Amino acid sequence: MANLKTIAQNKKAHHDYFIEESYEAGIELCGTEVKSIRSGRVNLKDSWCSIVDGEIFVNGMHISPYEHGNIFNRDPMRVRRLLMHKKEIARLYGTVKQTGYSLIPISLYFKDSRVKIQIGLCKGKKLYDKREDMAKRSAKRDMERAIKEQRGG
Repeated sequence: MANLKTIAQNKKAHHDYFIEESYEAGIELCGTEVKSIRSGRVNLKDSWCSIVDGEIFVNGMHISPYEHGNIFNRDPMRVRRLLMHKKEIARLYGTVKQTGYSLIPISLYFKDSRVKIQIGLCKGKKLYDKREDMAKRSAKRDMERAIKEQRGG
């Protein structure tokens, strides 16, 4: 069993998209970026993935510069290559081009000592879907609160 340690989650992805499938990919980083990720200074909020010439890239992922990095720091918003099998990338490319799907990073984590990124094949939610989800969450919260009050006294 691999040792997993979550670094960052993209909560906005769960709010804005229906996640149909998820995939694990490696990510190509430089040394100071890894050190910055270890300290948890990464943001996935407005990131997305694109496929160009049979390679998959993550765009808009912000990794803060490492404080002790000096000249070795890279641009925090640079486009980073993801590492996946060619067949997987080709299948994803076909799905994204055909239908209204997007590739959105869901989470970033350490699997043993390697940094991995979980990307989701997502379909955008409409406004009424978001409202429906919010209503369900609110109802669930109210039920849990009522049950807790009954137990307490």
